[in-house]
Amino acid sequence: MSYSDFSQIQESLSSGDVTLPEIVQHYISNIEERNAEVNAVVSIDKDGALSRAKEIQERIDDGTAGNLAGMVIGIKDLICERDKQATCASNILSNFESVYDATVVERLREDDAILLGRLNMDEFAMGSSTENTIYGPTKNPVNTDKVAGGSSGGSAAAVAADFCTASLGSDTGGSIRQPASYCGVVGLKPTYGRVSRHGLIAFASSFDCIGPLTHSVKDAAILLETIAGADPNDNTSSSRTVPNYRQFAEEPDSNIRIGVPEEYFGEGLDNEIKEGIQAKLDELEQNGAELVPIHLPHMKYGIATYYILATAEASSNLARYDGIRYGHRADIKDVEKDLKLEREAITEQIKQAKGDEKVELSAKLEDMDSALIRLYKKSRTEGFGDEVKRRIMLGTYVLSAGYYDAYYAKAQKVRRLIKEDFTKAFEDVDVIVSPTAPSTAFDLGTNQDNPVQMYLNDIYTTSANLAGICGLSVPAGTHSNGLPYGMQFMADTFEEGKLFNAGRLVEQLD
Repeated sequence: MSYSDFSQIQESLSSGDVTLPEIVQHYISNIEERNAEVNAVVSIDKDGALSRAKEIQERIDDGTAGNLAGMVIGIKDLICERDKQATCASNILSNFESVYDATVVERLREDDAILLGRLNMDEFAMGSSTENTIYGPTKNPVNTDKVAGGSSGGSAAAVAADFCTASLGSDTGGSIRQPASYCGVVGLKPTYGRVSRHGLIAFASSFDCIGPLTHSVKDAAILLETIAGADPNDNTSSSRTVPNYRQFAEEPDSNIRIGVPEEYFGEGLDNEIKEGIQAKLDELEQNGAELVPIHLPHMKYGIATYYILATAEASSNLARYDGIRYGHRADIKDVEKDLKLEREAITEQIKQAKGDEKVELSAKLEDMDSALIRLYKKSRTEGFGDEVKRRIMLGTYVLSAGYYDAYYAKAQKVRRLIKEDFTKAFEDVDVIVSPTAPSTAFDLGTNQDNPVQMYLNDIYTTSANLAGICGLSVPAGTHSNGLPYGMQFMADTFEEGKLFNAGRLVEQLD
């Protein structure tokens, strides 16, 4: 039993060839057989999923089931589900259990989707390889010596490994699209505000988006129809009507105008990926599409701008994790013991000291942090991983007095210029094409000691988040090294339909 997309599942259920409990058991068996190797799923609700499958099967039989009946979904471990752990793959939240459902989870349940398990990720969605996680790295199902991408690596790998029909991830700077490219699946970053963020544990609030990872463009369209729409719990969610997205994937128009920016096909891009995408574009052109050369002059500042603004917001958002209100808390007895010993040692030194040394030691004793401040520091030191600490420190720096105008304020101005580049380009084209990532999946451990190189994996994806527009990664081919790679389409705000149209045209080329 294996399904290439949701339509096949629906057909099998409709014909009676299979029951929904059997489909759920199929995915459970796949997880039990291979998850120890891939490490995409961090927890699984077997009993709950099978029980719900029986309920939904009854509704399928009597014709009252929802649009997603038969779809089995994995959820990235920063989207809240009632009575389930939501750890963000971090020690700071290792014991946190959500008391409510995120809006997207509510909407999936209402449409009769089955939520099977929680999926691995980079800690607090900060990373491009799903190696920064308390659960251990997720491995690429195509080649387990390679990374799955990140931060939604577990979400991409779970779909690619046939652990679920589809999954939800989050995308702050490419965290859905890049792992989708590495694992050979479809990944959608919706327009900012298209999908409610209520129940999404925040990384950078003006960038974060929830979106689907699927086997097909049509499945992504179907899922977006369910999870999109206004939400009173999220004031940044849009009140625009949710279109019938699947029609764009079912009846694509080949006469589209595709913007091809020179900035995205230059130095640093794997030559084989470049040639493969160009071949796809040539085929699209032969079938009626128009390729339009465009210029996006401020894209070269995208990575720098993103990592200033996103880390600044991360610094602010993660300040709440102090170990007092919730989250990991260091042992106060150890803190108090260490403080007492240190005070006693300095007091003894003061007794022996004279002159300036005595004055300095006395000042040191007076300025020592209280036990409470030390508890904050120790809790956060123990709770956060290295990459999260790195980004908190960077974000705090760019927001600090004396550097705010030079970095944060300037980056906000550049963000506006990047947005204006896209606005101007979309006056002449329907979508803009680019590679999703500059290379195929790299070896596990390769970039862990080189954060700048790791950040450059997002070079083609961050601009969509900066501009608040939508982006879609679709599989574009297989490299000579045996690994998949994707091509990305970007469209103007709330024009996801154009993405599904373009993505489906690429699928039809195969």
